[in-house]
Amino acid sequence: MFKPRWKKEAQLLLKGAKKFLHYKRDLLAPDRVAEIESRRVDLKAAIRAKDLDAVKECSKQVRNTCEKSLAHYRQPTWLQENVEVYWVAIVVALGIRAYFLQPFRIPTGSMQPSLNGIVATSKHEEADWEKPWFGKRVADFVLSGRSYENVIAKKDLNIRDMKDASFFLFSRTKIFFDDGSHVVIGSPLNEAASIDTISQALERGKRGIRPHFKEGDPIFKGYLTSGDLVLVDKVSYHFRQPKRGESFVFDTRDIKTGGPASLSSQDGGTHYIKRLAGVPGDEIQIKQPDLWINGTIAQEPTLQRVMAMKPDAKGTPYTGYTNPLGSLKQPSAFRDRSFSVKLEDDPEEGNNYREFFALGDNSPSSLDSRYWGSVKQYNLVGPAFLSLWPFTSGHWGLIK
Repeated sequence: MFKPRWKKEAQLLLKGAKKFLHYKRDLLAPDRVAEIESRRVDLKAAIRAKDLDAVKECSKQVRNTCEKSLAHYRQPTWLQENVEVYWVAIVVALGIRAYFLQPFRIPTGSMQPSLNGIVATSKHEEADWEKPWFGKRVADFVLSGRSYENVIAKKDLNIRDMKDASFFLFSRTKIFFDDGSHVVIGSPLNEAASIDTISQALERGKRGIRPHFKEGDPIFKGYLTSGDLVLVDKVSYHFRQPKRGESFVFDTRDIKTGGPASLSSQDGGTHYIKRLAGVPGDEIQIKQPDLWINGTIAQEPTLQRVMAMKPDAKGTPYTGYTNPLGSLKQPSAFRDRSFSVKLEDDPEEGNNYREFFALGDNSPSSLDSRYWGSVKQYNLVGPAFLSLWPFTSGHWGLIK
């Protein structure tokens, strides 16, 4: 920090010459390699002696020797060097993502209240509601993952189609209108379709009432709260078996994930996050609100807190486990019916065919193994172990 400028520049030149030798050694003649190393030794000695004239002369010699060592060689500019550094950083990050850690954004509310999905809050009934001032919007986004929207129909519009347009970690839904225009809502398709103004417009469309939106109507007026951004450990399952009770991520190869219209559709997904409720060889039973494993009530703390149906730290209650299409509010005759399944554990078929059972903590609103069956060993990605953002979700830190 307090080094004189001449010394910093000379030391950077030393590093640059060393880098040049490492990168070009296979193209350099042996006498050129020896000459560059000799020039570097001279420059080091001049720096130690604090002889500015000698440093300038030695620096000039180092540059000339490097430039003349290869035909058509030009010293890289600051822009070229920075671009190179950025590309190396990108390659390293992609390598980490592919083999060690993968970020995953939770799009739906199937794991609430343990982990949050994207939630849309409508304010269209509040006539005087407006977006807060810019500073608050920035603070809310950084701390809470909250983004504000005020999308108004500029003319009469009819919904032609709605499509998921999510990419990487960003959830988006495109709403197309019959005049060729479209708007983008920053949430997954199921959450966008549940926004009251949009769901009411879709319902009017089913009854043949047009237009769906009149000029000046709010298409979406309110805010979106981001789903938790978690890190997935892609290494652990190579060295240990998955454990009951942990939250885990898996891909959907060979899993038919479509479900009843009353629940959030998962069609077209590539990765899901659920609670690992059963491992190979387990017999799973659901006797609302309890989960039974091999004839006894599940003992894992994360499974027991769902069954206890008590609120979390923010006051949101767990729902208990429900049978497929079941609800704790339904008559006792239905609740008493038990759901049962035996998970395959056949070593002769190899580990890739062993079965695991996935359940959402928000059982009444989760499409999971109760509907589309077991998760195979080859679908497993890894346990979710760290919630990175938002900071005020109540889940920041290690995932329990």
